[in-house]
Amino acid sequence: MTKGKVTILGSNGHIGNAATIAFRDAGWVVTGLGRTNRRPVGGTRFVGGDADDVAVVKAAIADAEVVVHGLHLPYDKWGNGAAERQLQVVLDAMGNSGKTLLFPGTIYNYRAGDRTVSPGLRQSGEKPRGEIRIRLEQMLEEAAASGRIRVIILRAGDFFGPGNRGEWFEQAMLMDMDKSRVYHLGDLKLRHSWAYLPDLARAFAAVAEQREGLAPFENFHFAGYWVSHGQMMAAIQSGLGRRLKVAPLAWWMLGAVGLVNPMMRDIFRMRYLWDNEMELVDPRLDALLGAGFQTPFEDAVKATVEELAAAKLPTRKAA
Repeated sequence: MTKGKVTILGSNGHIGNAATIAFRDAGWVVTGLGRTNRRPVGGTRFVGGDADDVAVVKAAIADAEVVVHGLHLPYDKWGNGAAERQLQVVLDAMGNSGKTLLFPGTIYNYRAGDRTVSPGLRQSGEKPRGEIRIRLEQMLEEAAASGRIRVIILRAGDFFGPGNRGEWFEQAMLMDMDKSRVYHLGDLKLRHSWAYLPDLARAFAAVAEQREGLAPFENFHFAGYWVSHGQMMAAIQSGLGRRLKVAPLAWWMLGAVGLVNPMMRDIFRMRYLWDNEMELVDPRLDALLGAGFQTPFEDAVKATVEELAAAKLPTRKAA
């Protein structure tokens, strides 16, 4: 007996790959869709194709009761309606099927002054990225309200975890690990919302199992870890088993590079997320997942930094 069939759109991505593993381990029949099978997961099926093609997506999700939206555009490619067009392809492919779409939400939908971010809080995100994300969720809510599909949004803070390359941990905080230096992105006393990617993916699988008892449109907030930048610095050093020089990230440098680099410009715009405390809370989701659901914070950080350190070993040997 299986728990059902699920298709992961963008199975090579961070959320997509983690969800592929989580659903497989939870007993689902899993199909992944991507341009190439760059991150194969044993015990799952892969379909090669372009997720911008409605026919390709429709064929990939044909037998699935649940679809996970793991597609993601680069930061500097969100504008000019690109994000909306990408989502519309998925909605067109799902049609009037009644399938359930799981969608990863972001904290971008809320403003810097929103200290406690609950599902019932009015969305009013910072321009331009927050407005784009709000429009995407409005599209999803309208699709669910029409009765064509069911939608579950699972919102999380910045995520980290093994296999999550190219994000804040590797590209910013630990970019000078070989020089025994680690960077904090905000004041050491300020707290930040983090999500351990394997836990977030297991939460997707958990809510999918309980979808029949949920409303046609749901907006859940995954609390994750609410820790200070100082606590994160300490956990990184503990996980690596050695002391590192702790220094603030040179945001001014990102701003300067952003004058000529669109990607860096958009990343610099997100600084407000690190300079303001924005805590994701949702007692309802906490109850649904149950006590003890999360991996202990220190264990999660240790698993992440150990993999990053191991990946850098060949570079040190070559030098």
